[in-house]
This record gives sequence, structure tokens and C-alpha cells, in this order.
Amino acid sequence: MFLNSLSGRFLILTAAFVMLAEVMIFVPSVSRFREDYLLSRLERAQIASLALLADDMIAPELEAELLENAEVYNVVLRRDEARELMLSSPVPGPAAASFDLRDPGMWELMRDAMLRMWRAEPEIIRVIGDPVREGGLVIEVTMDTAKLRMAMIDYGRRILILSAVISAFTGVLLYLAVQLLMVRPIRKVVDNMKGYASAPEDARQIIAPQSEIVELREAEEALHDLQEQLSSALKQKERLAALGGAVARISHDLRNILTTAQLFADRVEMSEDPGVQRAVPKLMGSISRAVNLCESTLAFGRAEEPAPRLARFPLTDVVTDVVESERLAAGEDDISYAEDVPSELLVRADPEQLYRILRNLVRNARQAIQSTGKGGEIQVSGVETPEEWTILIEDTGPGLPKKVQDILFQPFATSGRKNGSGLGLAIAAELVKNHGGRLELDRTGPEGTVFAIHLPRGLETLSDTVRQPQAAQ
Repeated sequence: MFLNSLSGRFLILTAAFVMLAEVMIFVPSVSRFREDYLLSRLERAQIASLALLADDMIAPELEAELLENAEVYNVVLRRDEARELMLSSPVPGPAAASFDLRDPGMWELMRDAMLRMWRAEPEIIRVIGDPVREGGLVIEVTMDTAKLRMAMIDYGRRILILSAVISAFTGVLLYLAVQLLMVRPIRKVVDNMKGYASAPEDARQIIAPQSEIVELREAEEALHDLQEQLSSALKQKERLAALGGAVARISHDLRNILTTAQLFADRVEMSEDPGVQRAVPKLMGSISRAVNLCESTLAFGRAEEPAPRLARFPLTDVVTDVVESERLAAGEDDISYAEDVPSELLVRADPEQLYRILRNLVRNARQAIQSTGKGGEIQVSGVETPEEWTILIEDTGPGLPKKVQDILFQPFATSGRKNGSGLGLAIAAELVKNHGGRLELDRTGPEGTVFAIHLPRGLETLSDTVRQPQAAQ
């Protein structure tokens, strides 16, 4: 568990990196130790040779003791261009290698040191160097490598132990620093996220950015914005749920009222008055649509919009019905309507739902023009391609504000007009989506707004029957 934590892994990596750095220092350190060891043997040999210079004749026992203290077999000193054997003792064998320490290179010293530690078998070597205090031109000694290698191994072991202690100490300090500066602030953020997840409706659970570390501060600010947006969305969903329940109850009662009105309209239909005969079909269609809308609202409160009942019918009939209804709703306002739909254009859709879609869009266009206090024009056009049917709703209104264009099809996202509910476009977009199509804002600006309805033809079949919309009967 500890190894999977941020601080645990950081501790291990710190110790590993410190050890790697110490290993990189180890090779030069050991090579330097070997050089100093050999130079010290040259210096001891020179000091031992001074006894012979003071007295030309010394006892063999003293000579052997001097060589043993210097840890060499013989000493050769070159003075006045003459090479002189100062001290000597029996050598076990010939010299396997010679090393000149008068001007050694760094890479040469490191190479020789590593080779010496690698070779376990003792060897006889010759070492050449400069005498101290100008005691001659060159001094040479012959020595065994056994003690040299053991001294190098002992020195290397001490370095490794020291490196381990340093890495452990450094790792612990960095571990504590990471715990204080990183892990503890991160854990606070995690605890806040858990607390918020347990009660997202509690505004007190929203994090308050307070970290002094730039990266953590940015993370806290991003989390704060996210939690605020989520809390707002949850509150809106609660309001929508409550509103849905209220709308369902109202729709239930309204459906009963409209059913009664429909019965009275059936009796009025028997009137022989020509004016009544012309108005009754429109009245019956409006009441039927209202009843269907109430039933659809009740279905939506239970789940979602019902699946469209697809049929082939002339688009111009629905467009004409929508335009006439909106023309009556506009009253005395200076708003003109234009229809550019070929009479032979047949679409495959649910006529009731398509009426609702167009009615929402045309009504929004009318209200946008009315908000300016001036006149304007609304045009509904339709075109057909091998892939889809496209219906355009164009107006000469003031255009949509930039701030609402990105959330235009979301529930309650109004364009700022008075008394707007913000549900019309959301409902229209959902109905078009149920047809497998899409509702898009084609363009908007000071010159007006254009919405485009795209209905695919991919599901069109030869078995479809041409059906007249109910309102057009």
C-alpha cells in the first residue's frame, strides 16, 4: 500500500537517484584513493632509502624492516642521471605491469582502479613517481597488489555505506517535505470531493481555494467552478422535476376541459351557417391539438416524448395551418408571412409533432419581431434533396444575443424576451431529434435569424401512405 502512494514512490525514487549519484562519484573516488595509496608507498620508500644515504652500510635485518614498513620489495632511485638500487629484497616473481604516476590521466586512473578491483589474484607491479622534496629525479618501487586491493575494497565499502545513509536521510527529509507541501493539500482536496459527493446540495461543501501552491490553487479553482456548476444544475433539475409534476397535473385537468369543449364543438359542426361551417374545422383541429398536447405532456411527465407516428403528407398543409394561426395571434401588428413550399413536396414525419415544431419556431420569430416595436417578415420554406428534407424559418427580427446561442436548445434558456419560458426550442429540438433529424441555428444577426430543420429520408419506405394532417381536414 505504501509503495502505491505518492509519498512512498517519491521516497524510493529519491533514494534511488541519490544512490545513482553516489555511484557516479564512487569510481572517481576509488581511483583517487588508489593514486594516493601508491604515492604514499613511494613516499615511504623514499624515506626508507634515506637511512642508506646516511649510512652506506646497514644491517640486512634493518633493510628488511624498512622495506616491510614501506610495503615494497625494492626501491630504485635515480639521481644525477644514475639509476641506483637503494633497498632490495627477494621478489616473488616478475612485474606484471608498470604504472607511471608522474602525469596520469583521469580516465587512465579510473580504468586502472576498476581493473585492480576486478582482478582478485595478487600481482607484482612496478610504480614510478617523482621523489618528494626533490630527493632525486625518479623513484621506482616494486610491490604486491594484495594489500592495495583490500584497502580499495574497504574504502569503497565505506563510501557505499555513507551513500546509503545520505540517501536515506535525504529521502526521509524529502518524504516529509512532500507530505507537508503536496500530499496533505491533495488529501484535503480529495476529502472535499468525497464530502461534496455525499451532499452535493449543501453549498457549504463547495471547496474554497486557499492553497499557496500555484498548481494546487488552479486545481482548487477548477474544482470550485465545477462544483458550483453541478450544484446549480442539480437545483435546476429539482425545479424542473417540481415543474413537471405541476404541468402534468394541469395537463390532466385541462385535457378533461378540452374533451368537454370538443363535445360541444361537435354539436356546433351541425350548424348550417356558412361562417360557422368554415370556422368549425379550424376549431376542431385546434381542440384536437390541445388534447393531444395534454396527453403528450402527461406522457412526457412519465418518461419522454412519445415516438413519432410517421406518415407521408404534403408539407404545405402544415405550414399553411401554422402561418394562419400565427397571423391571427399577431393581431394588428405589422408582420407579414410568406410561404415558399412546393405543393408537391411530401415529407415523412409525424404531422402533429411537426406542427408543434413549426409553431414554436414561428411563434418565437413573431415574438422577436414584436419586441422591436416595428414591422417585419417571417418566411417558411422547404426544399427536398436525395438525402433529406430541409425546412427554413427566417425572420427579420433583431437576432439572438451571443450569450444565449450556445445554450439555445437547453430548457429554460431564454433569449431575454419578457414572459419567455425557454421551453419552446428545447421541445422543438427534442421532437426533431426523435425523427432522426436535427434542429440548427443556421445564422443570426441584426438582419434576422434563420433556423433550419433537417429531416432524413433514410427511413422512407414505399409502404408509407399519404396522410392529411388533422388540422387541415
